[in-house]
Amino acid sequence: MKIKTLLFVGVLTLLLSLNIFSYPRDEGVLNKPSVSFANLKDGDKVKSPFKVVFELNGMLISPAGEYVEGSGHHHLLINQPYIAKGLTIPADSNHLHFGKGQKEIELNLTSGIYKLTLQFADGYHRSYGEELSKTIQIEVQ
Repeated sequence: MKIKTLLFVGVLTLLLSLNIFSYPRDEGVLNKPSVSFANLKDGDKVKSPFKVVFELNGMLISPAGEYVEGSGHHHLLINQPYIAKGLTIPADSNHLHFGKGQKEIELNLTSGIYKLTLQFADGYHRSYGEELSKTIQIEVQ
C-alpha cells in the first residue's frame, strides 16, 4: 500500500510542478512573427559602404513567385514607411526586393540621415503590414 501511495504522490507532484512551470503561457506572444535588423539599431552612425543584415522570427523565408503560407521574403525600404498589409511592394531604387531569400545587402549611400524600413512580404510581394516591419533611422557619415 505504501508503494502505491508514494507512486501516486510522486506522479501528482510531477503533474503539479509541470503545470506550475507552464502556466500562464500565452503562445501568441511567444510565437508572434517579427523582423529586425541584426547589425544596426536606431540612431547608429555608419560609413558607406555598410552591411545591413535582416532577421526574421516566427516565419520562413521562401523565394518570390509563389505563395507559401507562413513564409515570404525581405524588402528594404529607403526613406519610405512600411507598406500596409495586402498591398504590393513597388520595385524601385527606394524599395529593394530580396526575392531569392537573401538576408543581407551592402549599401553604398551618400552622407545623410536615412530611415530604413525592413518589410516582410509574401511570395507575390504583398506586404504583411506593420506587424512584420521594422523602421530605424541611421546617419551615413
